[in-house]
Amino acid sequence: MDFEFTDDQVSLRDAVARWVDKGFTFERRHGIAKAGGRTREVYAELAELGLAGLIVPEAHGGMGFGPVEAMVVMEELGRGLVNAPYAAAALMAPALLQAGSPELQAAWLPKIAGAESLVIPAWQERGARYRLDKISTSATAQGAGFALSGAKHVVPAADEADAFIVPAMLDGRVALFLVEKAAAGVEVKAYPTQDGARAGELKLANAAATLITKDGLAALETATDIGIAAACAEGVGAMDKLVALTVEYLNTRKQFGVTLATFQALRHRIADVKMQLELGRSMSYFASLKLGELGAQRRRALSQAKVQLGNSMRFVGQQCIQMHGGIGVTDEYIGSHYFKRLTVLEMTLGDTMHHLGEVSNRMQDTAGVFA
Repeated sequence: MDFEFTDDQVSLRDAVARWVDKGFTFERRHGIAKAGGRTREVYAELAELGLAGLIVPEAHGGMGFGPVEAMVVMEELGRGLVNAPYAAAALMAPALLQAGSPELQAAWLPKIAGAESLVIPAWQERGARYRLDKISTSATAQGAGFALSGAKHVVPAADEADAFIVPAMLDGRVALFLVEKAAAGVEVKAYPTQDGARAGELKLANAAATLITKDGLAALETATDIGIAAACAEGVGAMDKLVALTVEYLNTRKQFGVTLATFQALRHRIADVKMQLELGRSMSYFASLKLGELGAQRRRALSQAKVQLGNSMRFVGQQCIQMHGGIGVTDEYIGSHYFKRLTVLEMTLGDTMHHLGEVSNRMQDTAGVFA
C-alpha cells in the first residue's frame, strides 16, 4: 500500500509545522495553561491558516479536505502541544452538522469555516462510560422548535463556545440538536483540565434547541470515529516529539563522566519506545484510511486503532519520563506536559479497556464467536 503523501498534503503539513514553531512556543502554551487554558485566540490563528474549514465542503467556504489531511494536521498540532479544541470544533462539529438540512448547513458551516462561531459537540454524560446510546438528556417539542433538559460532562472549551451540538432522546431515539450558548436555560461551569486545556459542565433546563436530525446515533458514531482518528494522529505527533526530546536528553546528560546514551540498558529501552511509536503510527494511518468504510467495519477498525494507541501512548509516556529522571515530572519542563497530554488522549472518546471490549463485541457480532 502506498503511504506517500501528496504534494498538497506535504505543503499542508509544512504550513502547520511553521506556525507551531513560530507562533506556539512552549512558553506561550505554558502561559495559556497557567491562565486557565482559554484558547479562542489560538483557534482564530488556526482559522487564518484555513484549518477551521479543513473538512467543511467548498460550497460552504471550506477547503473540502478528507481524513488524511486531518491526520496530517493533527500530527503537527500534537507535536506542538496545541491545546485549542481543534478536533472537536473543526472536525467533529462539521461532520455532525452535515447530517442536518441544507438550510441548517448553509447557516452554520460557513461560520465554522471562518471561525466566526465555535461550535462544540457536547456528548458525554456521567455514568454513560463512553456509550453513545446511553443518554439521559431529553428533548420535547415546544412550539415550532424543541426544548432540551439534561447535563453533559467534560465539554471541550465549554465557556468559549458559541453553540453546542447535543444528542438527546426524542420519541425513544437519539436525535441531534443545536443549542446556542446564549439561549435561556443554558448554564456552563468551566474549569482547566490536567493537560492545560479547558472544559466544562453543560446544564440544560428547558433550553431552546434546533433539530439537526432525528437519526442522531449514526451521525454521532461517525463523528466520534473522526474524533478517535484525530486523537490517534495527535498522539502520534506528541509521542514523536517526546521521543525526540528523550533521545536528545540521553545524548547530552552525563553520568559517571559519560552520556546516558552510552548505557546499553537505556539504549534497549529507547528502542522499545521507538517500536511502540511506530506501531501507533501505523494504526493511526489505518484509522484514518478506514473512516470511509461501512459503519460496523469502521467502528471496529477505529476501536482497534484506539487500543493500540492507548497502549503505545501509555508505554512511550511512562518510559520517556522515567528515562528523564526527576526533571521529567517538573512543570517547567516540556516533557511533563507531553506526558499529561498523552494520558488525557488515552482516555479521550473511550479509554483502552472500553475499546478492547468494543473490539471483542464487534468480533462476536460479525463472526458469531468470541475472539
